[in-house]
Amino acid sequence: MSAENEVVPPVEGEEEHDANYQPPPQKTIEEIMAADAEDESLRKYKEALLGEAQSEKIIFDDSDPRKVIVKKLSLLVADRDPMELDLSGDISKLKKNVFVIKEGIQYKIRIDFVVQREIVHGLKYIQKTYRMGVPVDKMTQMVGSYPPKKEIQSYTTPFEEAPSGMMARGTYSVSSLFTDDDKNEHLKWEWSFEIKKDWQ
Repeated sequence: MSAENEVVPPVEGEEEHDANYQPPPQKTIEEIMAADAEDESLRKYKEALLGEAQSEKIIFDDSDPRKVIVKKLSLLVADRDPMELDLSGDISKLKKNVFVIKEGIQYKIRIDFVVQREIVHGLKYIQKTYRMGVPVDKMTQMVGSYPPKKEIQSYTTPFEEAPSGMMARGTYSVSSLFTDDDKNEHLKWEWSFEIKKDWQ
């Protein structure tokens, strides 16, 4: 959501990735630990990065085959309780839960997720915002690479500014995607928000 609320025309066949970028080959934790084993400083760095993942297979939910399980999206605004979307249930109902946002406010988006089984490379969060079916904004945030952990991990975007003014007020639909360098779609969901003059 940009302050200018500029209308961005759709691009046919638009790629989410740089055409010249080649993601690194997938490697298991065992392969990563075995590489450059003679380099003591690199070995210690990898041990610190991987932590418990190097000594045991980390499974958060054995019934879920995914490497990344996205749990929750939160809209963070100073001096207000987080507005949260539970992404662990029926995501088809999320569009009915419309966030109300005061025009012109500064906000961040936090995504809580779990990585299990293997390291995931180049996570990214892509958000496309539409008004009356017309794309008005696109955000792509590089989240990074994460080892498997039993604990929930999270990523918070930099501050964004909601558009303001009479023309900016109204309801917007959002398409969100949590993906990675290998173009795996870990979760894709839709939600909505309404920009008003005030919180009420």
